Amino acid sequence: MHFDILEVVAAFMVLFAIIDIFGSIPVILDIKAKSPSFYPAKSTLVAFGIMLLFLFIGEPLLGIFGVDISSFAIAGSFILLLMGLEMVLGIEFFKHDSEGGGAIVPIAFPLIAGAGSITTLLSLRAEYHSINILIALSLNMIIVYLVLRLTTFFEKLLGPSGLHILKKFFGIILLAIAIKLFMSNTGIVIDNKM
Repeated sequence: MHFDILEVVAAFMVLFAIIDIFGSIPVILDIKAKSPSFYPAKSTLVAFGIMLLFLFIGEPLLGIFGVDISSFAIAGSFILLLMGLEMVLGIEFFKHDSEGGGAIVPIAFPLIAGAGSITTLLSLRAEYHSINILIALSLNMIIVYLVLRLTTFFEKLLGPSGLHILKKFFGIILLAIAIKLFMSNTGIVIDNKM
């Protein structure tokens, strides 16, 4: 077991940015208004289960297709780059299906445990120890649950401007993470000394 608080914090921030539960509040509020079957605990548990599955058996699953973690991490960096651009520029690259039964589709999957989160988890395996990722994921799921329970409160608290600023801020962080992930898995080294 290699517990490292710095890895937990780093993995937490990456997952927090990619899950982007605060940026999803407007979508969640829309789904909540349209669907009577909105269950925060159920949505959180299903999303957590999906992500745990990919965290622990994602690598053997990739092995079936002959893909290693580094290659998947590089592919993941491109997805993170696109998601960061989407958040910063306000361009929609990824379409969210708004139809389905509230708790599972589309909230648990693909809004919380979507392609970006799953790819990120597998990409993080190339950088950090599993225990640190698990702790970071668990902390994120607690936040997801709380936000789902308090979506209306957060909407009133932050207002449209606050939500917009939060989304842009995490978009920039995501862009930086995507570049770092790409460089560390391709072996590109840039000298930071000026």
